[in-house]
Amino acid sequence: MAYAATTSVSVSKTKGEIDGLLRKHKAAGFGVFEERTRAMLVFEMSERRIVFHLPLPDQLDKEFVMTARGKARSADAALAAWEQACRSRWRALFLCIKAKLESIESGIESFEDAFLAHIQMPDGHSVSEHVKPRIAQAYETGTMQPLLPAPKGGA
Repeated sequence: MAYAATTSVSVSKTKGEIDGLLRKHKAAGFGVFEERTRAMLVFEMSERRIVFHLPLPDQLDKEFVMTARGKARSADAALAAWEQACRSRWRALFLCIKAKLESIESGIESFEDAFLAHIQMPDGHSVSEHVKPRIAQAYETGTMQPLLPAPKGGA
């Protein structure tokens, strides 16, 4: 079951909570952009631009327009199921950001370590977009270092 699958917290309230959380932690340049099946949250903090891409459920997906038994849902029921899925996704994003900020405050990791994948580089791509192909290539070619170094002294 998805996180917050039964939440009644509206998307707009969750966006407000994210805004408040980011402001509390001195974020600047906060913005949310949405299209039909995706959203993008952008903010600046610690002299870095952070970008989260949030996939949103497609309102026309079978899971919303059809019941588990394959019957068509009413328009109201389909809308309600889709809205629930959207609320769940936004709550999960809120939890993700809140956990990262708590980890930083607790000294578990640095800001850059917590948000590394989401830091936007000058070319507009994230660190994750730059690094993921190199990681995949390293595993595909077998150029990864062994998990443990070879024993010393022939043991």
